[in-house]
Amino acid sequence: MTGHHPFSDLTKDFSLERQALVEEKVRALKHEMALHELRKARKQSQTDLAKQLEVNQPAVAKMERRADMYVSNLRRFIEGMGGALEIVAHFPEGSVTITNFSEVEDGGHDSSE
Repeated sequence: MTGHHPFSDLTKDFSLERQALVEEKVRALKHEMALHELRKARKQSQTDLAKQLEVNQPAVAKMERRADMYVSNLRRFIEGMGGALEIVAHFPEGSVTITNFSEVEDGGHDSSE
């Protein structure tokens, strides 16, 4: 396999500073993924995920291309891959996990309405 080398071989001669930058970029990329990248990283095909979600494969492809979707659909997608969805709002003074989406989607009502 000429031309194919493990990434570690390609970076072994990098300076320690450059290796640290590469490692930081890898960590950042692992925390930010599009749905199709996440599915692939979990080693699931669209067909396998479609079976888990009880939809057809084109429906999974369509979900992966969407820029906007219901939280409930995103939750199903993530749970279909064996994960759990958390919605977190980040503010300068700290982060807050939003918990009321399941109440809204399940027909719950806010008493202040």
